Parts: sequence; structure tokens; C-alpha cells
Amino acid sequence: MTMEKKVDHSRRAFLRGGALLVAFTLVPAARRAWADTEVDTLGTVVLAPDLPGSLRTNPYLDAWIRVGPEGITVYTGKVELGTGVKTALLQIAAERLEVSPTAINLLTADTALTPNEGYTAGSHSIFDSGTALFNAAAQVRELLLQSAGRSWDVVPALLTTQEGAIHGPAGQRMSYADAVKNVDLHLYAKSESPAMPATGFKLIGHSLQRLDIPAKVSGGPAFVQDIRLPGMLHARVIRPPRPGCTLEAFDAESIKTLAGVVQVIRDGNYLAVVARDEWQAIKAMRRGYESAHWSGGQAIPESRDIHTLLERLPSRRYPISHEGTPEAATDNRYRARVTKQYLMHGSIGPSCAVAWFKDGTLTVWTHTQGVYPLRAGIAEMLRLPPDRVRCIHTEGSGCYGHNGADDAAADAALIAMRIPGTPVRVQWMREQENLWEPYSSAMVTEVQANLDAQGRLQDWNYELWTTPHNERIVNAGRLLPARLLARPFISAPSVPIAQPEGDGDRNAVPLYTLASTRINMNFVTEMPFRTSAMRSLGAHINIFAIEACIDELAARAGSDPVALRLAHLADPRARAVVERVRDAIGWSQKSSEPGAGIGFAFARYKNIMGYCAIAVRLRVHPQTGEVQVDHVVTAVDVGQIVNPDGLRNQVEGGIVQSTSWTLYEKVAYDAGGIRSYDWSGYPILRFSQVPKKVDVHLLDQPGQPFLGAAEIVQGPMAAALGNAVANATGRRWLNLPLTRSEQPS
Repeated sequence: MTMEKKVDHSRRAFLRGGALLVAFTLVPAARRAWADTEVDTLGTVVLAPDLPGSLRTNPYLDAWIRVGPEGITVYTGKVELGTGVKTALLQIAAERLEVSPTAINLLTADTALTPNEGYTAGSHSIFDSGTALFNAAAQVRELLLQSAGRSWDVVPALLTTQEGAIHGPAGQRMSYADAVKNVDLHLYAKSESPAMPATGFKLIGHSLQRLDIPAKVSGGPAFVQDIRLPGMLHARVIRPPRPGCTLEAFDAESIKTLAGVVQVIRDGNYLAVVARDEWQAIKAMRRGYESAHWSGGQAIPESRDIHTLLERLPSRRYPISHEGTPEAATDNRYRARVTKQYLMHGSIGPSCAVAWFKDGTLTVWTHTQGVYPLRAGIAEMLRLPPDRVRCIHTEGSGCYGHNGADDAAADAALIAMRIPGTPVRVQWMREQENLWEPYSSAMVTEVQANLDAQGRLQDWNYELWTTPHNERIVNAGRLLPARLLARPFISAPSVPIAQPEGDGDRNAVPLYTLASTRINMNFVTEMPFRTSAMRSLGAHINIFAIEACIDELAARAGSDPVALRLAHLADPRARAVVERVRDAIGWSQKSSEPGAGIGFAFARYKNIMGYCAIAVRLRVHPQTGEVQVDHVVTAVDVGQIVNPDGLRNQVEGGIVQSTSWTLYEKVAYDAGGIRSYDWSGYPILRFSQVPKKVDVHLLDQPGQPFLGAAEIVQGPMAAALGNAVANATGRRWLNLPLTRSEQPS
């Protein structure tokens, strides 16, 4: 397995010596509130606010496309997380360059080579990077046509391209490699690109086999866990029993005598062992756990008290939507309190990273979602110039958000600096992953709304309490190992993501037409647990709560819940996914089978991205409360579809994941500590519990902008499950997960 990409120091002056450009576009051009500014809402530099997608922050064409004698190389700052996005990005670039996908070498997320697109998160890969490549590739092709036209004295409009060559009307032929000799691709992109009708797409809109699958199914080297470098050493870390502990005693000498042990590292409360093979490292780690004695530590609350605690802890109140004038309440009103427990990412493979400090440069192979932010954090932690740290994304076996990948990379970096010239592999253990990864926040929401005499939604009041969903690496203090050092780093203050993206308040504003809204977020900053990003952030519970309210209001008014939704949806694309699911499922709320139920839900992710409607048929066992999902029907609209099979994979995967979250998952803990340290203490969906049948309807929008797909289904699926359980049992369950033990007696 080739682990290191060769750095071409001749390319792109603006990337030499490090990163000039930062972050990623947050919303489409039509919805940008900051389009006339030079700084976006995350405080990152926007060099070209009028350009589409990530061209706004990386406007030079040669940041994305390189053509030379060795072929065509395409660069993206986004990473493959198992979503198939690498394949889709390749399709987009190949389509607009009019070459075969096999003619392109696609490089992803490497601080020495690729543009800085911040994090691969929030369903932004195709939305931003795909849009950038769609335009950059088209403009590069146009420049190559102009070069050939000048050489032949032919108008470019008379030229055609095929498989990396330009053809003239008199039989002329010139390769892209020859045409680029007279072109400088270090140019600012233009706001307008050559048009290409969707009817002419040969790759976009068609299923291409995923690039990342063969190695995964054949047992080949597919993940960062598979990296093996010459002379590589193996390391394990020894964590405190809980955050805030102080190391009082540690017998390093007894560990150094163990076979194969190369080094024992202690720096304040940070402990690690390094050995010649992995089993030796594990044995040394176990001895380290036996000999380490700790004191103190942060208090952990009882899980039964967490939601009351969230409402009492110090918080900052953010108004999210205050519009319209509340009307007098009618009898058709509903009020509920909805809760969610802490969730963990539950990555199947615990976090891993490899680092190598060689010739004055530290190289880190990591399953991070953001190589540039991680590089900055590691450089600060090690007090190195950023240009002496290189982070290369390498897939990991599991992600789903901000898990332990960045922290494992920081572990590897710290340890590798102690052993110059030798690569070091750090592999976390399962219990370390479960105990130390950032969790998805527990939350409390309160919803209250009513219908007027005409059956119109009004007076929508929504209050939520949450800890941060975005503790990404903005300084060294966000890295777990940096907090344990003798000279510890302090985490940067928590700041929520602004709307329309949202944090815990993601999708807290319904897309439905409402007479008035009073929506607020209480952002809790003193946290009993470390929390950060997990797929869909707060949308999971917010859509669950919103859609439960819609169903309950419809019941009070004696109206059909799908009809009530349609009556309050003005967006024709929203209506289209709702109508498609309604018709495909054969919508009817009545069932003659005891314990059987049907539920419906809809949302547009962040109200700016993909549309999703879902209907679920299920059965609830009357004695055990066990839920069996029989049939799921969904319709999604993500604009122009790039890879239909890849999109269907994403939707089906989201349905399975959300089913697991909603019906089973929660972190178990009490005052004594975290109890979910292995799979026996953290229940996930089993194969026998997977939905028996899933139908996915893809509503393509040829020629329309790309919209994100990876996270559009988690919220609607949770809501449809909740509504179906209520329909089956006649009782509204409002605490996630939907187990009897979580509901009030």
C-alpha cells in the first residue's frame, strides 16, 4: 500500500509553504447572507464571494485541476468517509473535462497538495466541492480549447474534445498535455462557466462503481488501520479513568523491562508506551493501567437527571426565529417535552493514526474530517511551524462525525516527535474509543403550537437546551492529548454554528408556513461530557419533535396528517417528495392488525439542502415494546443527482443508522462513570432488526444545483418511527431512544 503521495513543489505558488486559503462555503449562492462580505459566518477568509461552491475560498483553477505530460490530476479538499463522495467528485470532473474517469488521478485532502476546504461535514462535499469542480473543470477545458484554437487559427467554438484530446474541423488533433503548454492555469476562476445541458451528461446522473469498495471487500489495505511502514513501531496510550484526573504515581521502570518496549512516555497526565510490535504495546499498556494511580476527576451526573441538569446549567440563550404576532390559542393545541440521550459514534474500527517525524517534517496519516484544521491544531500543540506538519487523509473504518480520529492523530504526532526518524502507529482500544470520543449531545426540547379555526398552523413556540455540537479543532486545546500535557492547552470557547446551518438548533425552524414563531436555543457551555458533531447534529431530535407536533395537531383537528403537511408547504419540491411517498406507501392511518402502525415525516435538511419525506410501517410487540420495522418508503430530492446508486446507498444507510439511534442507542453512565465501554453496554441495531423492506424514490432535478445527501434522512426517519409507534400503540413516546424504559410510567 502506497502511503505517501509525492509532493510536486512546482505546482501552485499560492499553496507553496502551506495554506493560504481556509474553510468552506456554507450555503448556496442564492441563499448566502454574507455574499457581499470578505469573511463568512465562521470568520474564514472569502477571497471571491461571487464564485460558486468552494471556488469562493479557493479561486485559482490550478488548485483543482492540473494537466501535464503525466496526465490529468484533480484535487479536492473533501475526504471519503464511506459515503462514495470520491467517486461522485471524479464523475463531475470527468464529465466537464470530457475525459474518461480512468484518465484522472483524483487526490483528496492532503495539506501538501490539495485546496483547503475545511471539514468534510454537513453534506457539503458535492454541494461545495462538487460545484467547484463542475465549474473549474469546465473552465480549464475551455482554456485548453482556446490554446488549440490559437495554434490552429480556428475559432474555439468549432473545436471538440474527446478522451483528453482536442479535435479541429480539418482533422487536427492536439492532446490536453500539449494544449496546456501555452496555458497558465494559475488563474482566478470566472463566475460564469461554459454551459453544458444536462441532456448531454454521460457521467453525471449515471451510476459508476465506487472507487473505495474493491479493497474493502477483498481484504486489501483500505483503511488507516492497515498502514504498515518500514521499521514502524506500535504505540498505545494510557488514559485517566475520567476527565480531570491527576496522575499521582506511575511505575515507568517496570514497563521498560517488558519485551519489545522501546519507550515509555510521561508528560504531565499524558501516558503512552511504544513497542516493536502491537501485542507488545498492548501488554505494556495493560501494565501501565495497573501501575497508574490517579486522583480527582470531573463529576459525572446520574443519567436519569441529565435533562433536568441541562436546563439548570449556565447557558447562553440565542433567538433563532421570532416572527409574526401570536394569536389567541384555540382548543386545537399541543404541547410536549421531548428528550434525547447522549449518543456515541460507535465507529466499528476504533481510531488509529500513523505519524513520522523525518527530515524536520512531521507527516500524519489520519482519518480526520479536516486535514487543515488538524494540521493547525497539531502544529500549535507541538509548537512547530504549520509548514513542518503535513496531514494526509486516509480512510478509517467508521466516522459519522467528530469521533476520536483527530485525537488519535494528535497521539501519534506527540509520540512520533519523541522518536525521530521512525514511523509510529497509534491504535486506540475499544474502551478508549467509547470512553473518550466526543459524544452527540443530550438535548431537551419543548414544543407548543396550535391550529386556528381554519386549520392553519400558528403560534409555533419551540425552546431547546443543548451542549455544543461543534467542538471541531480550532485550537490545540480541542485535541484531547493536548489537555493532558504538563503544559496543558485550554480548549477554545464554544461557539454555536449560525443559522441556517445550525448547531443544536439545526432544523429547529419548520419549513411549514407558520403565522408566528418563537424559537430559541439555550446553549449550555459548562458540559458534564465532551460533545461534538455527529451526523445531522440537532436535526435528529428537532425534526422528531416538529413532526410529532404536526401529527398531534392533525389528530386534534380530525384531519389527515399528510394533508395537513401539504396544506402548509409552499415549496413545490417539498410537496413533490411528500406526494410521492404518500402515493407509494398507499397512505392510510387505519390498520386492522393489533400493534401495527404507520408514520409519516418530512424535512428539508437545514431548510437549504436536500428534501426528504418518509413513511414507515411497523409493529410494536404488546408485551416487550420491541419494534419491528416492516416497510420504509422514502423520496428524496437532492437537485442534480450525480451517482444514483451512491445516493441510494446514502439514503438506505441513513435509514438504518437513524433506526438504530431512535430505537436503541444511548450512552449508559452514572456517578461512577461511563458504563458503555464496550458493545455489551452500548446497544446498536442488530441484523435481525434492520427494516425488512426499503423503497427509495429518487426525484432527479437535471441541471439544478447539487444539494447535500449524506444527512438528509436521519431526522425524518426518526420522526416517522416516532409517529408510527404512536399510531401503533395509541401513546406518544417522546423520549429518545424509543424504549419503554425511557418513557415516563
